[in-house]
Amino acid sequence: MKFRRNGKVSAVRSAVTALALVVAPGAAVVGTSTDAFAVSKISHATAIGMFSNVGITWSSSGGCSNRNVSTCTSFDQLNLPTAQGAQTLKRSSGCALNITGGTETGHASGTYSHWNGYKLDFGKATCLTSYIKNNFGYIGLRGDGAPQYQSGSGNIYADEGNHWDVLYYNCGGC
Repeated sequence: MKFRRNGKVSAVRSAVTALALVVAPGAAVVGTSTDAFAVSKISHATAIGMFSNVGITWSSSGGCSNRNVSTCTSFDQLNLPTAQGAQTLKRSSGCALNITGGTETGHASGTYSHWNGYKLDFGKATCLTSYIKNNFGYIGLRGDGAPQYQSGSGNIYADEGNHWDVLYYNCGGC
């Protein structure tokens, strides 16, 4: 997507890239100078620090964090706005949050996927479910039948039965 106003595309690119560079220590800008909105990727360690700072926990059925093992929970190559979105959810909901899925292999593919850093899975809890259903708009069923809710910022929360699959397009108003 490119925004043009009097031919000033390069100025917008530069500003967005500059913002991405100063947002988080350890974050890396991914993309080329022709990307209008470069996505900033973070490491597993950076994500762990961000989650710990607000009291978000995480668990892994395999007790590991290897991105290439489906039973692990990894945050390697997570998009910075995804991590910030989880922080926003924690702060706004006041609920205990436990992440059960990150960027590890084994999830559905696609542009806006776990692997590409756009999604996190949260363990199902009464507080979280109530918060989502009471604060976000129901937008219908996903192709696989999961009920979906959309936040005011556009992020999508899908109820997959035993967990919430959350697609972060942005940080949710961080």
